[in-house]
Amino acid sequence: MADLEYLFFLGCLIPYRLVSYEVSARRVLERLDVRLIEMPEFNCCGFPFAPANYELTLCLAARNLCQAEQKELSILTLCNGCFATLNETNKLLEEDGKLRERINGYLSRIGMEFKGGTTVKHLVHMLTEDVGLERLKEHVSIPLTGLRVAQHTGCHIVRPAKVVGHGDNPEDPKMLKDLIRVTGAECVDYMDEAECCGGPIIGVNEDVPFDLTREKLERVKAAGAQALITVCPSCHMMYDFNQPRIERAFNQKLGIPVLHYTQLLGLAMGIPAEELKLNQLRVKPTDLLSQLKR
Repeated sequence: MADLEYLFFLGCLIPYRLVSYEVSARRVLERLDVRLIEMPEFNCCGFPFAPANYELTLCLAARNLCQAEQKELSILTLCNGCFATLNETNKLLEEDGKLRERINGYLSRIGMEFKGGTTVKHLVHMLTEDVGLERLKEHVSIPLTGLRVAQHTGCHIVRPAKVVGHGDNPEDPKMLKDLIRVTGAECVDYMDEAECCGGPIIGVNEDVPFDLTREKLERVKAAGAQALITVCPSCHMMYDFNQPRIERAFNQKLGIPVLHYTQLLGLAMGIPAEELKLNQLRVKPTDLLSQLKR
């Protein structure tokens, strides 16, 4: 496999709330000989500001993109929201000359100019398209045979399809399912897989997203899955971090471990559970690990 090198964009949420995602991703990508170039000068992607000030979002995203242009590297993200914002901004500014001129007017105050030419990829896209499923299989030393899991792709790496690109079906995403099957685990189907976790509105109303999350976890459990696999930090927090709160709110026991895909892949690669930070999950995957004898 040719050397793969990316500018690593961690965003805000992962370093402060989900170190388990970052650590497990670094361990897996190290095994795959993927070189990550640190991006210490990055700022927020701009996603949280979009409803209030879209131009501010574009400026924040464009500043990050300018750094990638200067280093002549593609950006790799672990976060669906960061991917969506950086990728959309990149496409908008490349295609809309007037908008690019306006945003560059702001960027000129800090000595930057967006020119275009870089690309933005989410981890799912990079593993599928750049590493490739066959190459990935070569690194699986302990197939997770007998393990049944479900997946939650999330919204922003498949929608809107014409902006995202990469060819996945927004109503029936396949990429994450294929990546899961590489590990040897069975990826089970369940009702309304493509529904949003509800996370984007939790700051305004907890009732609706908690109900959406509860329904999703109930369907995952009914399908016989032993865990739910995520690739988005916000979705992960809804299903793992908030699961005990949801259980208390609805007076029911769900008990569905929620793993980052990088943790699942890491287990299949033979990386010890403690190195993948599985102990940091809110819902402990004790039975799952016992089955795998890790």
